[in-house]
Amino acid sequence: MSSVGAVSRLVVFGDVSGSGTLGMEAKKRMRNALYGAFDEAFAAVDIDPRGRHQEDRGDGILTALDPGTPSSLMVGGWLEALYQYLREHNEGSAQRLRLRIGMNAGPVFDDGRGLVGRAVDLACRLCDSPTAKRTMADAAGFDLLLVVSDWLYVNVVAEGGRQVEPEHYVRTRVRFKETDETAWLHIPRLPASALSGLTGPPDEGAPPDGGGAARHQTGGGPTPGDGPPPPSTGRIITAQGDLQYFENNVIHGFTGIRKSQGPAAPEPGEPA
Repeated sequence: MSSVGAVSRLVVFGDVSGSGTLGMEAKKRMRNALYGAFDEAFAAVDIDPRGRHQEDRGDGILTALDPGTPSSLMVGGWLEALYQYLREHNEGSAQRLRLRIGMNAGPVFDDGRGLVGRAVDLACRLCDSPTAKRTMADAAGFDLLLVVSDWLYVNVVAEGGRQVEPEHYVRTRVRFKETDETAWLHIPRLPASALSGLTGPPDEGAPPDGGGAARHQTGGGPTPGDGPPPPSTGRIITAQGDLQYFENNVIHGFTGIRKSQGPAAPEPGEPA
């Protein structure tokens, strides 16, 4: 698709967790609360409806802000207002409203039917990814999860600002459909060390790994909140052929790599 006519905008996609389990009347209440949450949060940072394009997505809302809107408002005051709305709405409520929010920025085109562009695709997939859904399920006591693209974190969140908390974000990897991207998770009021310790199955399309918090990073080194490495199981792995490289692997109890020239030599004490 040609980028002619596209405008760089901040894209926000919000989705209700667990909406598929609701009956019709509960869905109506959920949608009223969802729109109330978005409207109140936008009003809190003085962004009126004329300053944004908004589309209904059933149990979600897709929004693109006018280019002149500071992105720092959305990861600061807007997010805080959304958090406070959910806290007040859910206090004593039998039906909690829990939201996943995906944010990204980039060229967006309005074709008259709606918004299109890779910036839109990524915002939606960050929100709907198995990574986001698993994290939300594991953080059962919290009602708001923000997932931002790597570009948005580096260029907006990391710069800080009023009500922006870059130190409370955790880097992760989102593999979903055609998407394989670095992203950043944030749950208001939850320290990064606790967020990185959430567990769950591997990302969709990703090979299984050692489990636990190590999945919530893409660089080397330990993840905050990791415990000591598990004890060795005594397993021996022999690599045949040329060993080219390791990428994004965590290896415990490592002692060395040797290219085999034939049958593996017996361990000390084992019969030849």
